[in-house]
Amino acid sequence: MQEEITLILTISFIIIFSPFLARVTKLLTTPVEIILGAILGYLGYLHHSELFTLIAEVGFLYLMFLAGTEINLKKILNIKADTLKNVIGYIFFLYVLSAAFTIFLDLGKILMVILPLISVGLVVTLSKEYGKTPWLELGMMAGAVGEVVSITVLSFSAAALQFGFGYELIQAGFVLGFFIFFIFLLFKFLQILFWWYPEVSTVLMPHSDNQEQDIRLSMGIFFILIAMMLYLKLELAFGAFIAGMFIPTFFEHKEELPEKLASYGFGFLIPIFFIHVGTLFDIKALSMDGLIEKAILITVIMILIRLLSSVVFIKELGFRDAMLVALSHSMPLTLLIAVATLAHHAQSIDDLHYYAFVLAALFEVIVVMSAIKLIQNSTTEKDLDTITTTKT
Repeated sequence: MQEEITLILTISFIIIFSPFLARVTKLLTTPVEIILGAILGYLGYLHHSELFTLIAEVGFLYLMFLAGTEINLKKILNIKADTLKNVIGYIFFLYVLSAAFTIFLDLGKILMVILPLISVGLVVTLSKEYGKTPWLELGMMAGAVGEVVSITVLSFSAAALQFGFGYELIQAGFVLGFFIFFIFLLFKFLQILFWWYPEVSTVLMPHSDNQEQDIRLSMGIFFILIAMMLYLKLELAFGAFIAGMFIPTFFEHKEELPEKLASYGFGFLIPIFFIHVGTLFDIKALSMDGLIEKAILITVIMILIRLLSSVVFIKELGFRDAMLVALSHSMPLTLLIAVATLAHHAQSIDDLHYYAFVLAALFEVIVVMSAIKLIQNSTTEKDLDTITTTKT
């Protein structure tokens, strides 16, 4: 009982004070929550608890759900041909460069899957910090496509690690393909339904509602998709991400809804997930020979291949914004840890590489968040100087 009380109080302490520490340290709240989780976990104030793990898992899924709410599928399907070509080229180069680095440095085949991972979970936190900028909008769009590819690869890799390369793997691939096809047909059906009967969307989510029906329906969609993924034995994050896409795609009249959903998630569930991520890293592992060097190598390669691949966006965005798109995709924290955990449980990687991936995930968040903030601040200062000079 005493341990549970300590756990609850410690989590509460981190949730309340991490924003203040973030302001003092000039970091975003996310890395602060992870670092505090690691330190206080090491000191014994955070311990393993099934409830803690469950809420953290829900927080992760809710983060993926919020990432989905940033994506309007109608806009994705109507994306300009040139932009779509650049996005496909960007993802293609990510996997090619990943394979090249993996083979050249003899890092192990599993890194071909891990290095190109894209997750828009933390891109959502950037949108809360910097608003809707051209590079963030393209970053979300390219990230959405990249995340679908990444989660598809993750689901396939999870099946391969669990079943090996045989009939069960083929079956899992068939189920995943069927699910994607079913979701595509469902989106098309709903698109036609809401086009013929636009009043359906306002009946489901009224403009004026004192019963919070929009929140209730959103949560219903979220849990229905999670249940489907559980039944099909597919990656839950994929279902949560797709559930989020339903909101802006079919309920455009509820423009404030994603923000309402985000305020709850970032105020409660998502911080618990990041705190839990911090506890996954054993600070004692820092003494392992070669750990920090390996983590730095993974961090550098993951950022570098994204910067190199982002050259396809220079013509559309310019060098600075193309670089910011690459950086926004350089911290696939959730998927990186998920794949590393799967590989570790399947004994495809040893303890050294597992901790290196977790540490690299932390490095990426801190380095990338700081780099983006530095670039944004320097750009803002230049703009202010330009305005001042013009007025003078």
